[in-house]
Amino acid sequence: MLIIGTFQTAGVMGCIFLSLRTITASESSILTFTNPLLVVVFGTIFSQTRYKLYQWFGVLLGLVGVIITMGAQLEFKVGILFGIFSAVFWAISTLLAKKWGAISDTWVLSAYQMLFGGLLLLLGSFNLEKPFFILNGNSLFILLWLSIMSSIVQFAVWYYLLQKSDPGKTSAFLFLAPFFGVLSGWALLGEKIYTSVLIGGLFIIIGIYLVNSNFQKENKFVNRAL
Repeated sequence: MLIIGTFQTAGVMGCIFLSLRTITASESSILTFTNPLLVVVFGTIFSQTRYKLYQWFGVLLGLVGVIITMGAQLEFKVGILFGIFSAVFWAISTLLAKKWGAISDTWVLSAYQMLFGGLLLLLGSFNLEKPFFILNGNSLFILLWLSIMSSIVQFAVWYYLLQKSDPGKTSAFLFLAPFFGVLSGWALLGEKIYTSVLIGGLFIIIGIYLVNSNFQKENKFVNRAL
């Protein structure tokens, strides 16, 4: 749980917030939620999971989508690197949670990985910056939302689904996050929606769909019909 918390809470959340300092919320969201594509790559390398050719083609489309999305950037920004690392850390924690999740209760795993990861972030805040918190209505609402909905509820549901299904298929639903990330950045923060972001996001969605599709079942139905 310490290792999972290091990657899932400290690694992913830390990199997401650091990325937002130099890139937009839309770009950070798209980069972070390319992690299902990395689950396929890491699963093949470390878990000997076998994927079809069209699934690897989906990985390629996803990577192309990231390149197109970042095409709006005229110069390299460190936030791009943090966004990529957040996806890498999430993919690693996904495979680890699938491997070790069965040895503990879902709520126990969620609580302790957040506890350990949160402590690492707290220690990092004292060493890397001067911690402060401005208490007002907005900050209190953000704190409660991140603590309850974006942490407790999200991780509990996430680990439950990982224990009940394949990591790649479960991760497929995450392709909705960049879409809502772009819309939220536009609606709440007034961020511009560049054409490259939309096209790149479309490539990523198609890529993740192909990675998590199972055309073999369709072929079985066709063969039975014949």
